[in-house]
Amino acid sequence: MAVRTRDKAPARPARAGHDIVALLLVIVHTLILVAGLALLGQGIVGAFNWRRRHENFVHQLFAIIARPVVSAVRLITPRVILDEHVPLVAFLLLLIGYFGVGLWHRDVCLQDLTQVGCAKWAAARAGAVQ
Repeated sequence: MAVRTRDKAPARPARAGHDIVALLLVIVHTLILVAGLALLGQGIVGAFNWRRRHENFVHQLFAIIARPVVSAVRLITPRVILDEHVPLVAFLLLLIGYFGVGLWHRDVCLQDLTQVGCAKWAAARAGAVQ
């Protein structure tokens, strides 16, 4: 009686959409970083002269950069949260999102180091092997 062996199917090439997941995560990570730093800068500039912060050019520039995030957070937060506290809530959500996307990016890159946007993880893996 002959024993049948199953031939392993050849590995399928990765689909085109899966090659850029790491790159998209890097882009989202950077956008979160920019918005978070704008909110942080806005708070620091405002701390120097809180009453006249809305007249400060740098504070206004940071407000323009952070406005889409603050507006989105205002839409998802209940009315109990005061409008003055929404930028703080937005910053905290961005902080959580920054670390979350960073960990997600790490996991995606460690699955396939050949993706675009995984160069630092590939270099770290190569350095750890030596």
